[in-house]
Amino acid sequence: MKYMKLGTKPDTFYTEEAVRSVMSDVPADLIIQVNGTKYLLHKFPLLLKCGLIQRLWSNTDNETSQLVSISLHNIPGGAEAFELCAKFCYGISINLSAHNFVPAISAAKFLQMTESVAKGNFITKLELFFEACILQGWKDSIVTLQSMWRQSGWLDEHRIVQPCLNSVIEKILAHPSQVTWSYTYTRPGYPKKHQRTSAPKDWWTEDVSDLDLDLFRSVISTIRSTRKLPAALIGESLHVYACKHLPSPQEIQEQAQSSSARIDHTLSKHRHVLESIVSMIPSELGSVSGSFLLRLLKVANCVGASPSIKAELVKRSGRQMDEITANDLIIPSSTNPQSHDISTVEAVLENYLSQFHRREENERMIVSMTKVGKVYDSYLQIAARESTLSISKFIALAESLPEIARQEHDGLYQAINIYIEEHPELSKEDRKKLCRLIDCHKLSPEARANAIANDRMPLRTIVQLLFVEQERSVRASSSKEAYAIPSWNEIVNARVAQDDGKRTRDEREGGHRQKEPVAGARGEKIRVAPSPSPSPSEAMTTKDRKENTGRFGGKHKTK
Repeated sequence: MKYMKLGTKPDTFYTEEAVRSVMSDVPADLIIQVNGTKYLLHKFPLLLKCGLIQRLWSNTDNETSQLVSISLHNIPGGAEAFELCAKFCYGISINLSAHNFVPAISAAKFLQMTESVAKGNFITKLELFFEACILQGWKDSIVTLQSMWRQSGWLDEHRIVQPCLNSVIEKILAHPSQVTWSYTYTRPGYPKKHQRTSAPKDWWTEDVSDLDLDLFRSVISTIRSTRKLPAALIGESLHVYACKHLPSPQEIQEQAQSSSARIDHTLSKHRHVLESIVSMIPSELGSVSGSFLLRLLKVANCVGASPSIKAELVKRSGRQMDEITANDLIIPSSTNPQSHDISTVEAVLENYLSQFHRREENERMIVSMTKVGKVYDSYLQIAARESTLSISKFIALAESLPEIARQEHDGLYQAINIYIEEHPELSKEDRKKLCRLIDCHKLSPEARANAIANDRMPLRTIVQLLFVEQERSVRASSSKEAYAIPSWNEIVNARVAQDDGKRTRDEREGGHRQKEPVAGARGEKIRVAPSPSPSPSEAMTTKDRKENTGRFGGKHKTK
């Protein structure tokens, strides 16, 4: 950051009884009122430099010996800017920098401190500082733009804002090896020692993100029009800007609950930032990450973005669904923040699948869909815990993923198991519907072992798993591959024991029921021929067919 010193006299301004004055042997003869601040000064230093004060003085009755009062309530920059100009008139030492340049030049132009009034006047000094220091520096131009945009009452865009924008854009387009100025870069994972040889390609993104939205959009639009920077670098700048200016969905919900009076203004501000960022995203695939797109989609739900913005984010997210994680798909509902927006997730998946509708299967497609399948099943495990999720909706979610995307069904099995556990009111028929989704041949040995020992699974499912395990054991016998899986007889006997225990309790309560003969119960054992394997329907007894689904729990429970 560059500075310029003007004047040589020491600062003799002081405050006494809420009045700002300057130490002098000459009595003060001029009162300047600037908003709530009163200045007691001398007319000659100010009249020599300020054309406005000359004119105002000439309109007063200056023949009297009384103090003349002049009001400057609408001076840009307020009392601080006026005091800088006053000190310049007195020859008092002042330090100019990008932080006070805009207030100083705005006040100087308001006071008409031009060359026609006095040679070497304040405006000329400030313009020289602007050309020689501010436009040559990086952070100087950024700070000046910020200050100019906040300055109320004075906007000289064509002479200050545009040159600063041009300077910023010129430096952004320079090769990283030519970056010799200081910049802000706090991104993790980039050692400072590397900055000594060459700046990172995105060295400019953090400083530019401090700009007002309109200025930021002007910078990005101009950079994109040059086509000199890759789309991914433009996308990174948008990501940095969004992280700084857009709160998380949780923060937006907290704001809505804590400040209901101003929530409309706050949401409108966030909505404007969001929609502007979305409109600036380059069209190239991969210019921003899929996770970032879904983060914007979550914010869009919370701030009430337009349907067109949501549709655009859904479309872009779907194109990059193979980059995301399960947590990225947890989108709060716009009507109930405590529940998930499942319909939006379905729309994202539909947009992803639409890419492959007219393409033949290839390696890239299979790899991509396999990634999406694993992430989607992990999402189902999270969604399964939601108490309001109906079984029909859960099944529709599970079936919306094509079979080619599930090379294995471990994740689907876990999601179904969680759903059954979290919804104990499910009927046996509902549990059977859920378990029909599982392809036993696509379960890993560990998942099969877990499912066989899981009494939440229907008996028919467990029998199918045992047959699959038996076939696998026969094929793998030559490689000595074995797993500690309970035998079919053990499973059936355990279920019968549970059923007998229940009947005994019913009979003690006075309910006598006629027992049906059960194959494999107690003393009678069922032998399963190693090969060929019977079908599940042939192997099941009459009792087994009635007991298609058992009781559900994490482990076998014998009562």
